[in-house]
Amino acid sequence: MSYSEPARAAGASLTVEPISAAEHLAFVRTQRSVSFLQTPAWAHVKTEWRSESLGWFDGPRLVGAGLVLHRPVPRFDRFTLAYLAEGPAIDWSGEISAWLDPLASYLRARGAFAIRLGPSVCTSTWTAAQVKQGIADPGIKRLTDMPSHWDDPVGIRVTGRLRDAGWLPQSPEDGFGVGHPQFKYEVPLAGRTEEDLLRGMNQLWRRNIKKAAKEGVEVTVGEAMAGADLKAFHYLYVHTAERDRFTPRPLRYFETMFAALRAEDPERIKLYLAHHQGDLVAATILVRVGAHAVYAYGASATEKREVRGSNACQWAMIRDSLAAGCDVYDLRGITPTLDADDAHVGLIRFKVGAGGQAVRYVGEWDLPLRPMVYRAFDLYMRRRGR
Repeated sequence: MSYSEPARAAGASLTVEPISAAEHLAFVRTQRSVSFLQTPAWAHVKTEWRSESLGWFDGPRLVGAGLVLHRPVPRFDRFTLAYLAEGPAIDWSGEISAWLDPLASYLRARGAFAIRLGPSVCTSTWTAAQVKQGIADPGIKRLTDMPSHWDDPVGIRVTGRLRDAGWLPQSPEDGFGVGHPQFKYEVPLAGRTEEDLLRGMNQLWRRNIKKAAKEGVEVTVGEAMAGADLKAFHYLYVHTAERDRFTPRPLRYFETMFAALRAEDPERIKLYLAHHQGDLVAATILVRVGAHAVYAYGASATEKREVRGSNACQWAMIRDSLAAGCDVYDLRGITPTLDADDAHVGLIRFKVGAGGQAVRYVGEWDLPLRPMVYRAFDLYMRRRGR
């Protein structure tokens, strides 16, 4: 079996078939960037759902791949929602019906009542300077109230084609939902130096990075598989969750995540620990697939915040991502709010300090394959608050 870049599929007749985890991983390794949620290892993290790796074939060539998680429906056990988070890894610049029609046929025949996917395709970007100006302007409430810095014609076309083909947008107005965020904050790395990146940060970030170094904060890559470092991270993470009022994941989740992703690639996931005079003051998790580095989780102590351990961790991850040849450092989700009175604006204020840009993606879309079951599922989810 041969592997290639995702095919230019206009006019091509593609087929979708199951592939092994080894075949899937081999394809991922040929790609410049694939979401870690679309690696075969992620199936071992999301063990509560049935999973399968699917491949798109142009004759004998494997030209696309995706991880499908099958979510059963309450009271409709023989039907599933087929979920491809931040995927699949196909050529979205081509004629998308050539890719998605055989996917729909395959999944419907195997009991899926709907497909949910989230193309990793950008539609618009806003610079850090634009975001700062928007926050300062009381007349601007959302990113989308401002003209974008750049619009991606591929993303705009994908959005239109999905809608025309009967796919239903799922991304909520505030950017966060049960799925993955449509708006993210990213720092481009390609062709840049550490000095370039520092110049792109705001004065507060640069000052905090210098402050951490002056205070003697030491950032190390932890031995997560040994257990003690990951437990220390989790203790701090639970403390952060209590302070910031979100529901933390259990330690077992992170143990599974590290074991699964490291088994696939020893460099896939790393734990960063910032200590000050022996005290753990911040900890973060970095995930990298190809040239895409992702800040996945973070935690910080309430005491000693003045030593800026979180900024020290971020700078260590950015530098390591740059040294690894990454194209982008992805700080993950933001809400599109720029309203100074909105509680979520603090998140974008922190991330915009790193420089870079706010990015809007195509978002998540559903294709009902069995409309009656899909309506029952949608009603069930609405009643439980999604």
